[in-house]
Amino acid sequence: MKKILVIEGGGRPRGNTAKLVDAFVRGAEEAKHQVERISLIKTEIKGCLGCNACRYGKPCVIKDAFNDIAPKIKEADLVVFASPLYFWTISSRIKAFIERFYCIAEEDPNPPQGRYERYPVKDSALLMTAADNLFWTFEQAVSYYRFAIVNYIGFNDKGMVLAKGCGSTNGIPEIDKTDYLRQAYEFGRSVYSD
Repeated sequence: MKKILVIEGGGRPRGNTAKLVDAFVRGAEEAKHQVERISLIKTEIKGCLGCNACRYGKPCVIKDAFNDIAPKIKEADLVVFASPLYFWTISSRIKAFIERFYCIAEEDPNPPQGRYERYPVKDSALLMTAADNLFWTFEQAVSYYRFAIVNYIGFNDKGMVLAKGCGSTNGIPEIDKTDYLRQAYEFGRSVYSD
């Protein structure tokens, strides 16, 4: 059994991203993993101030929920980032959440090239939804995820479900008309099957 922390940065509580997360969580729970889901709609996380007060073991000075979530990140085996596509990248809620990882960094006298500190080694995954259905729809978002989460923070990528063509941005969620809910369910069931 693995501990999975799902951070949901969608804008609509019953929108396409929420439905994609529902499917992933159902699969992971059926595979007997312990899953905790945190909605950034209900739990506000502000962006990093860059004040450096938190460096190396000190809590963040911003008074929001991140300091309560930080221990959950450290305890989790897998952190799943779930976001709709906003202006060709992840939502500002998810971006603010990732910025705050700064306060869980540890000092590293010999960091790998391109890094300044060490982060807890975790697995990660990306779930995203979009109305657009172009071949490059998720290019910017995936690039950010790979650069910031995988290459810089050093998490191990376990995979992605990138659900495009999920209906109009002005209409009701239509992810149910695609195969992506099945894919997310199967991903949740099999994420640790190897």
